[in-house]
Amino acid sequence: MSFSATFITLFPEAFPGPLGVSILDRARRNCLWTLSTVQLRDFGIGKHRQVDETPAGGGAGLVIRPDVAAAAIDSLPPNDAPLIYPSPRGIPFSQALAKEWAGGPGLTFFCGRFEGLDQRVIEKRNMLEVSLGDFVLAGGEVAAMAMLEATLRLIPGVAGNQASVEEESFSSGLLEYPHFTLPRSWEDEGTPDVLLSGNHKAVEEWRNQQSQALTKTRRPDLWAAFRNGPNLRASETDDEHD
Repeated sequence: MSFSATFITLFPEAFPGPLGVSILDRARRNCLWTLSTVQLRDFGIGKHRQVDETPAGGGAGLVIRPDVAAAAIDSLPPNDAPLIYPSPRGIPFSQALAKEWAGGPGLTFFCGRFEGLDQRVIEKRNMLEVSLGDFVLAGGEVAAMAMLEATLRLIPGVAGNQASVEEESFSSGLLEYPHFTLPRSWEDEGTPDVLLSGNHKAVEEWRNQQSQALTKTRRPDLWAAFRNGPNLRASETDDEHD
């Protein structure tokens, strides 16, 4: 059975967007995953299909009505796919979460707009709020596509080289090491000698050292988690006292 991705949105024309190119498009054509959209406006209230109202208690902006949102959600066939609401206040999205989702039947995203979604429907429909980062977008569509792309890449058969997926950033708890290719010398900068040595063990050690150095410098939070987690091995630490 293929992985099913569904988007409830006011802008179905935004899809497939970047999900419709390269390896993701090929995987969809090969039936490894499917994409469908639900137009939220179809469940709107009255002649003008209104989907929003002013916030209770006052304030700027508009809030999506719970009855409209629930009607759209309930129109979907029963399934075991998590119902995701991209939201800046949600749990942080991560490679680990993408890996968990990739092992499931699919995902349903509710793409919010305006000031957000009535809290009652979030709770009543067991929606999982997930944040792409500490910033605010105009709507949930871009965040949902990014989360889905990260997930789809981890499904066997989607990526051309599964080894490249397993070695990339965050898979081991570290940032990925630097990459080099032809030409060997470019603008007076050469390729590190170890990468041309043919010594696979030395290459692996160099890449691991680079990953650790980059993580320590750029992402102290990841470095601390790595140092304190089960991935730590004495041979991988460059300074036991730092």
